[in-house]
Amino acid sequence: MKALVYHGPGHKGWEEVPTPAVIDPTDVVVRVEATTICGTDLHILKGDVPAVTDGRILGHEAVGTVISAGDAVRRVRVGDRVLVSCITSCGTCRYCRDGHAGQCLGGGGWILGHKIDGTQAEYVRVPFADLSTYPVPDGVTDEAVLMLADILPTGFEVGVLNGQVRPADVVAIVGAGPIGLASIIGARLYNPSTVIAIDLADSRLTAAKAFGADITVNNSREDALAVVRELTGGLGADVAIEAVGVPATFELAAALIRPGGHVANVGVHGQPATLHLEDLWIRNVTITTGLVDAYSTPTLLRLIGAGQLDPTGLVTHHFPLHDIERAYDVFGDAANTGALKVVLTATA
Repeated sequence: MKALVYHGPGHKGWEEVPTPAVIDPTDVVVRVEATTICGTDLHILKGDVPAVTDGRILGHEAVGTVISAGDAVRRVRVGDRVLVSCITSCGTCRYCRDGHAGQCLGGGGWILGHKIDGTQAEYVRVPFADLSTYPVPDGVTDEAVLMLADILPTGFEVGVLNGQVRPADVVAIVGAGPIGLASIIGARLYNPSTVIAIDLADSRLTAAKAFGADITVNNSREDALAVVRELTGGLGADVAIEAVGVPATFELAAALIRPGGHVANVGVHGQPATLHLEDLWIRNVTITTGLVDAYSTPTLLRLIGAGQLDPTGLVTHHFPLHDIERAYDVFGDAANTGALKVVLTATA
């Protein structure tokens, strides 16, 4: 089969590799019919995730069809169309039992495209399939479900739920890329009074408006801190969600928050950021970090199946799977291409 293989920072290739097979009785092998590229994949290519080694197949999001299953698999069967989650859950360790599968101790967590071969391939082996894949409801498109592999649960869990967004809150989202937009979608489920999107790119701020931001701030031309303070009588936002992963955006999110507020970091950071405890120590601020656990995936899947949530507007570009290297170029140059999420589909 063909797959996108990582060869160290800045190097990747669409190459012929062995087709995966069932190894453990809880495995399935899925024929990939749709996959996508994540901002985390770009961080890997920058060298920000050293656990990813030369020869690893990238990718941790997919929709496809089960073509083989281990003897212990019970919840999905050969022929089922499934969502492959970015998080693999063993289901038995202390973290999985507590709903924190992202920290799985039993061989799961974020492993696809990280510690084992991933989904940017024609086929993928998925361990612990009963708890790590989800049957796709009839009538729901691959594009809609694919957004539940990572982006929507991440924005919802690590941003909105960790940030404890409540009705009537002022929510400031720093970064209007895919994760920031997913955080806007999730925040809107809790009826905040105002959602403020902050970014440097006008195209992303336009998208933020379309997804429900009430106010947009281009931080290259405007002072986001001044805008938020003016809006809140000098207090600051109730919740600030950092959705970029660079020091300046984390420090901005911490500066935006009111006393007693919540800063939820979602971005993948590859460099140290300064924590200004000299300002924050007295302000009762809660700061959370996190890797998605995907515990919200069944809920979000039901909302999509019921027609109450439609994330397909996040998809801006389509490519055949074999054209994945060009898709990376487009996705990686989002400031010029306007790319949010790219969808790669298998061709017959």
